[in-house]
Amino acid sequence: MPGRIIQAIKQTQTKNPVILLDEIEKMTRHILGDPTAAMLEVLDPDQNENFTDHYVDAPFSLKEVIFVATANALDYVPRPLYDRLEIIPISGYTEEEKLAIAELHIIPKTIARHGLNSKQVKIPAESIRKIIQEYTREAGVRSLERAIAKLCRKVATQIVKGNCAYVKLNPQTITNYLGPAKVIRDNDVLGSQIGIVTGLAWTQTGGETLSIEVNLMPGKGQLQLTGQLGDVMKESAQAAFTYIRSHAAQYGIDPNFQEKLDVHIHISEGAIPKDGPSAGVALCVALMSAIANTKLKPSMAMTGEITLRGRVLAIGGLKEKLLAALRCGIKTVIFPKSNLNDLLEIPDYVKDKLNLISVSSLDEVFDLVFKKDIKVIKNKKS
Repeated sequence: MPGRIIQAIKQTQTKNPVILLDEIEKMTRHILGDPTAAMLEVLDPDQNENFTDHYVDAPFSLKEVIFVATANALDYVPRPLYDRLEIIPISGYTEEEKLAIAELHIIPKTIARHGLNSKQVKIPAESIRKIIQEYTREAGVRSLERAIAKLCRKVATQIVKGNCAYVKLNPQTITNYLGPAKVIRDNDVLGSQIGIVTGLAWTQTGGETLSIEVNLMPGKGQLQLTGQLGDVMKESAQAAFTYIRSHAAQYGIDPNFQEKLDVHIHISEGAIPKDGPSAGVALCVALMSAIANTKLKPSMAMTGEITLRGRVLAIGGLKEKLLAALRCGIKTVIFPKSNLNDLLEIPDYVKDKLNLISVSSLDEVFDLVFKKDIKVIKNKKS
């Protein structure tokens, strides 16, 4: 908006305010001008000492102003502007944090806004957890606030009609007010399976589990990938396939298996695009399980990228991925050893409920995920 920076300084009546630029990634070019070009001059400490607002047509020093910008995703921030920003990543709320925010802030504010009081409506912690798990899928709490507001409106309607004077919203009654669950999480595979592995993924709305399935058919070594995989994930699948082919004899597998079999890798929810450098370990384990006809240990999930030589590389979003594993009832999570420092940011209650195992190579992964009485592990050093 023309003159907005100078107008903000005028409103604060000080030359060193803190100015918040909310959702900076939503700036777009227009025929009348490019606001991102103006932001380059505003946010660059070497240029904003003599900032000239062309709307006011007067120079002004912004050197003492502190700018704080927010963005939901950095993908849409122009690269020249991105280079002038100091990025402070803020991860999504955990379930415990959402519960505390709801109890301390959202519920009292929403109840008062709908003309109710704490004596007329009661929402226990178990009901809030049900709303978080089954009716919201987000990093923040906006959908949670809307769901609680919907409950308050329906309770207020009942009280006004004289049907009741007090309502306690138990988990069993939440469905009557909010309808069937909106979030259906059916990706978790907790049983012992062949060729099915639970991977972990990061999304802008938090962590998610991925069910990776591998099937073998008679053929000539063709590798087929389905499930709307991005280029990075396709390359991870190719790397996993190449690693198993090159180490087939080491793991007790027929070295010429690719001449007899076609391999089909599918990741469920095919309508949702998936990409990222963290599915290599899960893809390789699923391939090995199917090719060796070997079951995996139950209730395990894994994340990590791989190289052609079998090294496990670091990934991002470990906190969100561990929260997704905990939410789905997974007991053991395998992650790269390079991410050990990230455990400092993980809440203690998450680390207490999960068996976290760090690995640096695929050999370590195979030792952990496959049952002890299989030939793949026994013949590994032959």
